[in-house]
Parts: sequence; C-alpha cells; structure tokens
Amino acid sequence: MKKVIFVCLGNICRSSLAEGFARSRAKELGLNLQVDSAGLSTYHNGEPPCNLSIKIAKKHGIDISSQRSQHVSEFNLASYDLVVALDESNKQELLSMGLTNVKKMGDFGFGGKDVADLYYEPLKEEEVWEMITVGVEEIFRKYC
Repeated sequence: MKKVIFVCLGNICRSSLAEGFARSRAKELGLNLQVDSAGLSTYHNGEPPCNLSIKIAKKHGIDISSQRSQHVSEFNLASYDLVVALDESNKQELLSMGLTNVKKMGDFGFGGKDVADLYYEPLKEEEVWEMITVGVEEIFRKYC
C-alpha cells in the first residue's frame, strides 16, 4: 500500500482539505492508498478543520468535519512514499528534519507555487481548491 501525507502549519485548513479530497478521490478510483495529514505546529492539535475548509469540502460533496488536527510527531514521515508540503516554508522545515521524500503541492501542475493559507487568505478558497484537486490528481498519476 502506498502512503501519502499532506503537511501544512496547523493542519486545520489546507492539509486537512487535501486529505479529505485525496481520500475521497482515492476511494472513487479504487486506489490502495493510505492518506493522512498533519501540522508542523501544535497550535491546533485535536481541533477540527476550520469552518471555511469544511464548507469548501462540503460544497464538493466531501465531509471532513470529523478530521482532527495532528502534529507531524505522531507519524513516521520517512515511512511515507510522499510527504506533500503545502508551501515553501513547510517544505524547508520538513527537509530540515532529514526527509528525502518531500515535494510541494505546487510542484504538481503549478510551477512550484505555494498554496495560499486559508487561515490568513480566506478569499483565495477557489484557488486553493483548484491547486489541491489538480495537485492530488497529478500525485495519483505519478505515484499511484
């Protein structure tokens, strides 16, 4: 079974949305894939995704309301086939941990662009959704 984890700062906006979409899409495609998400900070540990991410997912027929934020320390990141950072800062922090299996979501169809943080830029919800959905589809094509 392949394993993919999405990582952002707090695991309540972008990475939780990516996990929800990837799980839903993997199920639709019948992929044998473990999908997780985590945050680099502990600010929101145990919290559900932010209301905006829940709303975006629901708009597209996906329920992420039962997900809870988890810190990266709860996972053996080296055991994943792919660790997907949502922005450059996240990627650099993951690389500083000695990981070699790290890519940035924006590397999958967006020329390395960062995925905007909905916590600070809620008006970018459509852009974020597009980057996540296109990125996940590209990840599946390349890694699954």
